[in-house]
Amino acid sequence: MKSDTLILGAGPAGLSCAMELSKVGKTSLIIEKNSEVGGLARTFEFKEGDSLFRTDIGPHRFFSKNKYLYSFIKDILGDDWILVKRQTRQLIKGKFYDYPIKAAQAFKNVGLIGAVQIGISYIKSVIVYKIFRKKINNFEDYVVANFGRKLSEFNMINYTEKIWGIPCTQIHPDWAKQRIKGLNLLSAVKNAFLKKKNTDGPKTLVDTFYYPRYGTGTIYNKIAERVIKNGSIIKIGSYPTKISHENNKISEIELDIKGKKHVIKPSKVVSSIPITELIKIMSPKPPVEVIDAVNNLKWRDQVYLFITLNKDLVAKDNWIYFPNTEIPFGRIAEMKNFSSEMCPKDKTSLFVEYFVDEGDKIWNMSKEELSTLTINHLEKLGLCKKEEVRNCYAFKIKNVYPVYDLNYTKNLQIIKEYLAKFSNLYLIGRSGRFQYTNQDHSLEMGIATARSIIENKNYDLDKFGSEDEYFEKGEIIDGVNPAEKNSYNWLVLENRGE
Repeated sequence: MKSDTLILGAGPAGLSCAMELSKVGKTSLIIEKNSEVGGLARTFEFKEGDSLFRTDIGPHRFFSKNKYLYSFIKDILGDDWILVKRQTRQLIKGKFYDYPIKAAQAFKNVGLIGAVQIGISYIKSVIVYKIFRKKINNFEDYVVANFGRKLSEFNMINYTEKIWGIPCTQIHPDWAKQRIKGLNLLSAVKNAFLKKKNTDGPKTLVDTFYYPRYGTGTIYNKIAERVIKNGSIIKIGSYPTKISHENNKISEIELDIKGKKHVIKPSKVVSSIPITELIKIMSPKPPVEVIDAVNNLKWRDQVYLFITLNKDLVAKDNWIYFPNTEIPFGRIAEMKNFSSEMCPKDKTSLFVEYFVDEGDKIWNMSKEELSTLTINHLEKLGLCKKEEVRNCYAFKIKNVYPVYDLNYTKNLQIIKEYLAKFSNLYLIGRSGRFQYTNQDHSLEMGIATARSIIENKNYDLDKFGSEDEYFEKGEIIDGVNPAEKNSYNWLVLENRGE
């Protein structure tokens, strides 16, 4: 096998890089450890007799402020890209709250006294953090400063600690700046009371989003088909075992391809595998301080239970979130509410997510134990009954979320400075850069890296996913012409304001 560019990982970032390279006739060798492409955005299919159920690994809504990406995906999916109305709720202390907030519903649930307490708490926070300038040292400081302690403890601190498994005082404020920058109690209240429907221009993602008719994995299966057709090679069930380097270049990579050893000497190496795994297989080994930094970076893992049901519908929500700690799972998704093609007409399904650490109690549960735990809670919540359950499918994945603890920036900087010296190595994607990004940002990284290779210049990948506004804001763009403005310079410069 010979290839100018070796891509480690066939997720959104790796495949978009291969796709962009293929547009100018450059082929790639893509190595994927899993049995299928798509990474954390792949879609599973479960056949039960004549019934077919599909689920993503946590459904991915597509949103972006980048028209090029809409063209990129539209060109791949054609009519199999549908517009979905978003409905999301949180279950807090036995009551459902719509997200975005609906003023009347929220006021009814918390009551007059609760609303007054939230207001007073926010005023106190303004005095402490805005007037007396108390320093924001961690995630807890950030949300208390912007929402008040009462509201922060109501649904933000508890849910965040459920996700990460550590106290919010140990979580870096970067997490809040990336996910909720620009939001505070006043803006939330203003939006709840004054929100207007925009029927003419772009709609923010809180209203609608795009979704592939047959699951998010469709995007990456179709990209894989195209790059293979254009001459690239994808090897699944394969992974790197040794990365040799000399004179500040990656010189040789040893691969395990379905149990057989192969050694290649690529000109360029694009890595979307976990940055911690990359460091551990480098030869010669990195300096001690780099190894120590890797050992101090943490990941959060996930356990999933996909439940198929003899029931037409559980709820109308895409997602339901569960901030309270007495409920062990973090959120559920009903795949039917993303696309009717995700399950048979008279059936439905639930995708249940647990945030865990490898080796903890839930991670070590058998499928039977996990199913019993989950269904008992769902039944208590009135979402389904035991007798409605057809089947349960359990699976788990490591290194899903990079943990933004208080020291992550220092450790990550040490690692990135070391890896930056290798002139033919590119780091992309959530895992490859240890950066919590959505799929659109990973796609952008892949495309930008391909252009770096094509144009022999480096684009700043740290910009993707670091917008100075609310992270989940995007645009639904209708009528995008895939051939319109198909240059990368337009993609980066016009949409990034540079």
